[in-house]
Amino acid sequence: MNSTFRTLLSILLLAAGVFLFVYGGYDDSPGAQGLGLLIAAYGVVRFWRSYRASKL
Repeated sequence: MNSTFRTLLSILLLAAGVFLFVYGGYDDSPGAQGLGLLIAAYGVVRFWRSYRASKL
């Protein structure tokens, strides 16, 4: 995959996770907040891995 595509995908995952976390708090749904937190964390991990891979 292209590194630009990976970076864009990780940013979209992070944004979707934050949105789901905030929406879950507004809707008072702890499951949605947990899922949003997991998605956001996965987005950060993907971004960090693509960043490190581009530096090598």
